[in-house]
Amino acid sequence: MDLRAELLKSIWFAFTALDLEKSGKVSKSQLKVLSHNLCTVLCIPHNPAALEEHFRDDDDGPVSSQGYMPYLNTYILDKVVEGVFVKEDVDELCWTLTAKKNYRPAGDSVLPQRDAFRLWCLFIFLSEDKYPLVMLPDEVEYLLKKLCLSMSVELNYVELEDFMSQDSVQQNGFSVWAFLEMMNSGKLTRGITKETVSMAIEEVYREIVGDVLKEGYLWKKGQLRRNWTERWFTLRPASLSYYVSEERKDHKGSIPLDVNCCVEALPDRDGKRCMFCMKTLTKAFELSASDTKQRQEWTSAIQTAVRLCVEGKTSLHKDLKQKRREQREARERRRMAKEQELQHLHALQEERERKLAELEVLKEAQKQAQLLLEHDEERRRQQHEELQQTLERQLREAEEARASMQAEMAVKEAEAEHQKRRIRELEEMQQRLEEALQQEIRARQDEEGYRYTQARLLAEEEEKMKALMVLQEEQEEYIQRAQRETQELKQEMENKTRALEQAQRQLEDIRTTRQRVEQDVVAAQKKLRQASTNVKHWNVQMNRLMHPIGPGEKRPLGGSSFRIPMQKDPGLRLRAKGQEDEDEESKENVSSVGSGCGDRHLAQTSNGDVGLH
Repeated sequence: MDLRAELLKSIWFAFTALDLEKSGKVSKSQLKVLSHNLCTVLCIPHNPAALEEHFRDDDDGPVSSQGYMPYLNTYILDKVVEGVFVKEDVDELCWTLTAKKNYRPAGDSVLPQRDAFRLWCLFIFLSEDKYPLVMLPDEVEYLLKKLCLSMSVELNYVELEDFMSQDSVQQNGFSVWAFLEMMNSGKLTRGITKETVSMAIEEVYREIVGDVLKEGYLWKKGQLRRNWTERWFTLRPASLSYYVSEERKDHKGSIPLDVNCCVEALPDRDGKRCMFCMKTLTKAFELSASDTKQRQEWTSAIQTAVRLCVEGKTSLHKDLKQKRREQREARERRRMAKEQELQHLHALQEERERKLAELEVLKEAQKQAQLLLEHDEERRRQQHEELQQTLERQLREAEEARASMQAEMAVKEAEAEHQKRRIRELEEMQQRLEEALQQEIRARQDEEGYRYTQARLLAEEEEKMKALMVLQEEQEEYIQRAQRETQELKQEMENKTRALEQAQRQLEDIRTTRQRVEQDVVAAQKKLRQASTNVKHWNVQMNRLMHPIGPGEKRPLGGSSFRIPMQKDPGLRLRAKGQEDEDEESKENVSSVGSGCGDRHLAQTSNGDVGLH
């Protein structure tokens, strides 16, 4: 939160206090007085005609906050210079205007006007950057915890929860007047004296609003006379100031803090204990605390101030407020995500239930269709039987009536037998179609068409015998189509079978390849172990051959030289010879051993001795 936003929060209270009718507008005369007072406390020159010039096109009526904002930004806030004015004076001006209208404590107020003003300033600092200004319950709890910590008491969560359970607080958050009313009720500070509450409010006010990281007495060693003097120190993010006493009236000096500052503990000396040193680029200040705990607190606070300087931040509590706001936003995002996820799960559950209901409806419809199909099949079979009986009766009548046409009747009997065979084939095909109906829903339409065709053909057969040949041709055509479909299904099954067999053959090939690779790996490991054994054997032989040469006898006076022959070992010659044979098999390993031995080589003399050269 920058300086402009802080000033606007205080000015917003002053503007709303001047709005007596709560219409959102303030008269120009009152805005002139407010503007003049703001320029005075902000230490900027005031132009009395600027307001009239700014609103010269308007009537003499009141001005809304939206209409006053351009003037406030242009003629007042844009001219503000940080460090020239005292922020507390601006807050006191705005508090004086708003307290007259809104702050009316009933009865014996727990909070004096000074403490109420400081709580009002704390509310402005911790409130949200939205208008009207409110403070969230989390920030209220944070502030009350700080106050209770300063008073060394426990926060009364029961009373706090009762107050937070109010509808106005739950919907909009705490307004400053509701917060002051809660503090004036005395329920949260029951059993605590007014002086203790005032001291706690002042301490928290200086810490949060005044950016005081730590205050207290320390012993300081002088730079010139090198004597120890007790001073009251005040640590802020940019400086460490010290005064004669805790009233902070006689300022004795200030130590600027920057990224080059550091602090470190010192051993006890000069009759002082719990010493620490604060170093800058130009000077080193030696300080002494009352005890080890105080030294640790001061060093930690100074390190925090230096860290804020490194990060380019001017206030610790502004940073903490931003972090708390980010945490609240993260919690809100997680809550919203969780709610969306629950809604999604509910929607999925409803969709699942709907699909289950649809599935039940489909199953019921399938059962009804199956019953209808069975009924139609039974009726068709009865029609076939009746037709068959009719044909047999007609054939018998024709045989009795026309004896001369026995040959023709024989042909018709053959045709009737062929028809019976076709009918049996149709019945078998019908059974296969019933099985296919359970697997594919689309075949229902084809079967219904087939049933309608069969019914029509049967009706035609009842009318005259000539339609029998047409029915047989259509039945044969349908049977051929069904056979073609069956052949296609068989062909597809054969293709899938061949693909499966091919995949199995590929799997067998892969397994064979893996076994062959494993055998190659085993053979390579065996060769590696054999080569390692050869190397170890050669190392043993070299160690045996390279035993040190003992001291010889004294040389004779004649000065003749002699050579001490090495002890002959037939077993050694045999091993050396066997090793030469192995050298043919593992040539690379032996060459590596020979290169590791340096200039030492094995050689065999003419008489069979093995020696070193």
